[in-house]
Amino acid sequence: MFSFLRPNPLKSYRKQYGELLEAAMQAQRRGDIRGYSSLTEQAEEVAAKIEALEKQAAESGT
Repeated sequence: MFSFLRPNPLKSYRKQYGELLEAAMQAQRRGDIRGYSSLTEQAEEVAAKIEALEKQAAESGT
C-alpha cells in the first residue's frame, strides 16, 4: 500500500557505484594503483548487487 515510502535500494547502490568509480579514477590519477584496484573491486561488488536486484525485479514483474 505504501510502497512508495520505502527507500529504493537500487537507487542507493547506483549512487554508491558511481562514487566508487569516481574515487577509483582519482586514485589512478594520483598514481595510487593499489587504491585504484581496491576501489574498482568494491565497485564491481556493488555492480553485482545491482544486477541481482534488477534480475529479481524483472522476474517478479513478469
